Amino acid sequence: MSNTNSMHYEEKELNPGSGMAVLVLTTLLLLGALAAIIYGAVLIESGGDIRFGIFLCIAGGVYMFFIGWLPYLGLKILKPNEALVLTLFGKYYGTIKREGFFFVNPFVMGVNPAAGNTTASTANIDQSKSTVSFGGINLSGTSFTSFNKKISLKVSTLSNDKQKINDQLGNPIVIGIVVVWKVINPTKAVFNVDNYKEFLSIQCDSALRNIVRLYPYDTYGNDNEKTLRGSSQEIALKLKDEIQSKVEIAGIEVDEARITHLAYAPEIAAAMLQRQQASAVIDARQMIVEGAVGMVELALAKLSANNIVILDDERKAAMVSNLLVVLCGNRDAQPVVNSGSLY
Repeated sequence: MSNTNSMHYEEKELNPGSGMAVLVLTTLLLLGALAAIIYGAVLIESGGDIRFGIFLCIAGGVYMFFIGWLPYLGLKILKPNEALVLTLFGKYYGTIKREGFFFVNPFVMGVNPAAGNTTASTANIDQSKSTVSFGGINLSGTSFTSFNKKISLKVSTLSNDKQKINDQLGNPIVIGIVVVWKVINPTKAVFNVDNYKEFLSIQCDSALRNIVRLYPYDTYGNDNEKTLRGSSQEIALKLKDEIQSKVEIAGIEVDEARITHLAYAPEIAAAMLQRQQASAVIDARQMIVEGAVGMVELALAKLSANNIVILDDERKAAMVSNLLVVLCGNRDAQPVVNSGSLY
């Protein structure tokens, strides 16, 4: 039962009886009450036992209009991966987590504060709409999901709006995430928080800010440091753990959290792009120079080992200069034939 001294509720799973038998029995009793009213009216009209006829009419009418329809309120239908949290006069009554057609106390009420919620926790997908007309009034586009008190136990996705957050170095970045989650304890989801979908959405935003502030967007050369851009898998795992620790009280389990968008904020994007381009150019030049030096060393070693030509220091310096210019230049070399001597 409920624990009134804390926020936590111990889940009580109900095993209600079949609703089909109650449906058939209630319908037969209502038909019997209708037959009693008709038979009583016939007795009164024919001048038979008037008192008995009046009794049948009154008893049948009282049953039909005040008692007979009550069992229908206790009929509940649950589809796979759905749950229904019930209260009786304000107190926790139990939770149904099995699919089927059931009968429960007609006076219990389903509780779901997130019914009809249209926040980002619905994966930015619009609820289905229905078009109904009553008395000439068109109710096109009206959502009737607010009447559904059942809690879905299916895996859902949350995709909040992109946020602008400062990273560890103070650079503003725009980041977006998607969270895969499901409800594993409907009782906690209903009673421990006001609206578990909005609660999850807010906690995801808070956890994202806490994680992003711990890492830089990029380090530009320091490969040993974790960054938002280069260590997305590690960041996602920490983000998942951070969110899970915050939503445990709401009976929610986070299966996965992934970064879907990561970029510098528009006000510094151009400057950071130039920095990235400069860093890329420097890295490329460094690699080209290292490769060129290695090729020059190999060329000189091959020439000396095979005694193809004997070069003094001055000619070696000239050859090294020419090879480096050819190998490190941005344009193709234009050969020049020298028919004379270097001296």
